[in-house]
Amino acid sequence: MTTIDRDTDTLVAEWLTLSEAADRLHTSESRVKQLLRDHKLIGAQRIEDGIAIPAAFISGGQVVKGLHGTLILLADCGFTDEESLRWLFTADDTLPGKPIEAICENRGTEVRRRAQALAI
Repeated sequence: MTTIDRDTDTLVAEWLTLSEAADRLHTSESRVKQLLRDHKLIGAQRIEDGIAIPAAFISGGQVVKGLHGTLILLADCGFTDEESLRWLFTADDTLPGKPIEAICENRGTEVRRRAQALAI
């Protein structure tokens, strides 16, 4: 995991440490690390917090539905984790809003359609 740049860091409103993410998911830090390895979550190396995960990726004690498929699709398009974070947290007027907001509102199909268009 690489340290993210300041612009990407500021796009994400709230970051969680591994411990905080584990608490929200009602699991262990080692399980959160496994979710990162399995690309079900992505995180970033932040100087002040170490590895951090966007809080928007977790809701109701679980990983937001549709996030994993979107992350896989972005990776298949050649996006790095940092690029994926930037894309998910940058407003898209055609959605409207940010892709992560659409995923959280159960509009992940529209987000994945836009992500697929990136590969063309």
